[in-house]
Amino acid sequence: ENDTVTTEEIRFGDNDTLAGLVANLIEADLLVILTDQQGLYERDPRIDPTANLIQEAYAGEPSLEAMAGDTGGHLGRGGMLTKIRAATLAARSGTATIIASGRVSDVLLRIREGENIGTLLRPAQAPLAARKQWLASHLKMRGRLYLDEGAVRVLHHSGKSLLAIGVTRADGQFARGDMVACISPDGKEVARGLVNYNAEETHKILGLPSNKIEAILGYVDEYELIHRDNLVLV
Repeated sequence: ENDTVTTEEIRFGDNDTLAGLVANLIEADLLVILTDQQGLYERDPRIDPTANLIQEAYAGEPSLEAMAGDTGGHLGRGGMLTKIRAATLAARSGTATIIASGRVSDVLLRIREGENIGTLLRPAQAPLAARKQWLASHLKMRGRLYLDEGAVRVLHHSGKSLLAIGVTRADGQFARGDMVACISPDGKEVARGLVNYNAEETHKILGLPSNKIEAILGYVDEYELIHRDNLVLV
């Protein structure tokens, strides 16, 4: 992706994200992201020269983003944080990611031969089905639903649909079928999915049991705010 000519409407965000999406598309075994650092360090080595290189971890571990920070490189839009997120994205299709220095001689050939170079981020779980990958990565977010603790537990541990009774607030102007993020009480995105009601309807049924929807709206399209088939944890 060319940062100087790409318009905002068609921008993926950065080349790291684009690489993660391509890895999903082709179900790659390995994604290699080359940078100006040796890999991911426990702290920024430009500030703390004693920081240790992380040789191996699981993609998606919360501690990795804290290690990466939010500083970018001198050129382009991506920093180490975008590379960590690209690895998490790639892991959804079962792809491992290596973050290594592009200044190492014959780096790709040496990685192919199995040499330990840079930081290896392994998928932490089985690959998502193609539809779940599409839901997780390829649709533009149109709004946010804020969940109570009970709804978060249900999504994480029961694999059930999201009901209106577990939603405390809605933001954004979204239509039926749009992608919305599901936010926990501590402000973290825990899931995303295709909503069954538009923003106006959603505001009317927030916090209500499913059997009250028809009385409030005068009709009921679905008893779930987001059906589990259209929902993916992140």
